[in-house]
Amino acid sequence: MLEPLTEHVSHAEPAVSLAMGTHPQRPLENQAVFAETPPGDTGAGEEQNLIASARQGDTAAFGELINRHYANCLKRASSLIRNPTDAEDEVQNACWKAFERLAQFRGEGTFAAWLSRIVENQCLMRIREDRQAHFLYLDQSTESNVRVELVAQVPGPEDELGDQQLENLLRQEISRIPPLLRNVMMLSDVERLPMPDVAARLGLSVPAAKSRLGRARVELRTRLRKHCGQKGLSTLTYKPRYGRLAYARGT
Repeated sequence: MLEPLTEHVSHAEPAVSLAMGTHPQRPLENQAVFAETPPGDTGAGEEQNLIASARQGDTAAFGELINRHYANCLKRASSLIRNPTDAEDEVQNACWKAFERLAQFRGEGTFAAWLSRIVENQCLMRIREDRQAHFLYLDQSTESNVRVELVAQVPGPEDELGDQQLENLLRQEISRIPPLLRNVMMLSDVERLPMPDVAARLGLSVPAAKSRLGRARVELRTRLRKHCGQKGLSTLTYKPRYGRLAYARGT
């Protein structure tokens, strides 16, 4: 867990409702990014304006789009993935992918249908991955000449240096997020306070605090992207697979 930044977090901000929730999933990649709030006016003209603004980089406009359709997306994901936590994770990942690929939305159908397809694809990918998982029981073996070994989980100096560099980078970029968004992130993601407590500390409603947290996370993701390589955010979060099984055939 990161140490709280030295800046003092305000305990009473104006109750300004901001929108934005991404993914993608996993983490900071696996943490929830988009907040569920009651849908507002779903007029086609207003939605088109929001889409146009979001394409220009307006994260608040995209957050409003997600808030309008989040409940239906979660319902669809839950019908495909029975685990509620996994379903929510895949909705978050789908929303983040939608944010990255918004330029591909041509308006030939509704935004809701386009977003729903992304959610479905994300869920189907998760289901395929789970089905392909194989378990090896250490007390059983189908071949007598196979020796199973556990590779020790001992991070080396490079891993420790990488963790420190990532922590410093996070501190640097979080400090550059506007205070209106940064404060809710500090309370929720750094101090690990429950969302009702975060809302109370900032003088906000819970939905407004969730929306503000979503915007803060998207802002942080956007800032971190400039430090990433071709693999995106996984460039920063990749770690060697310690603790994996290794095996060798007996002679």
